[in-house]
Amino acid sequence: MKENQLDEIDRRILRVLSRDARVSNQKLAEAVNLSPTPCWNRVKALEEAGFITQYVALLDQRALGLPDTVIIEVTLDRHDDEIFARFGNALAELPEVIEAYLLTGEYDYLIKVAVSGTEGYERFLRQKLYKIPGIRHSRSTFALRCLKRVHSVTP
Repeated sequence: MKENQLDEIDRRILRVLSRDARVSNQKLAEAVNLSPTPCWNRVKALEEAGFITQYVALLDQRALGLPDTVIIEVTLDRHDDEIFARFGNALAELPEVIEAYLLTGEYDYLIKVAVSGTEGYERFLRQKLYKIPGIRHSRSTFALRCLKRVHSVTP
C-alpha cells in the first residue's frame, strides 16, 4: 500500500489515531463511519504497510522537571563515517535529547534537548554533550514558547 493508495477512510483513520492512539476500535469505527471489523482490518493493513509505525505515550517535559527546550547546532571536527556513527550513537544514549538530525549546510547536527533552566543546560553541555569526542563548534538557542507541536504528518 503506497501513499497514493490511501483512500479517504484510511486518511480519516490515520487522523483520528494521530490525535488519540488509545481510541477504542468501536469509537474509531464510529468516527470514520465503518463497522468495527472492517475498521480493525484497515488499521492492521495500515500497520503492516508501514503507515503506522508505533503507538506512544507523550510525556509532559514540564511535569518531568525539564520545562525548557534548547535547540543546539553542532559542527564536528571531521566528516567521516566513523565520527558520524560515534556521535549519532552517543546522542541516542542521552535522555535529554528529544530529537537529533544530521544536516546539510553550515552545521552537521541539529539537536533538540529538554533541560531545567540555564543550570540544567550547562550541566548537560559540560557533563554530557561536550564529553562526546569530535565536536568543533556548537551554537545554542533557548526556545521561548512552542507554537506548534505534532509528532507526525497528518494525511
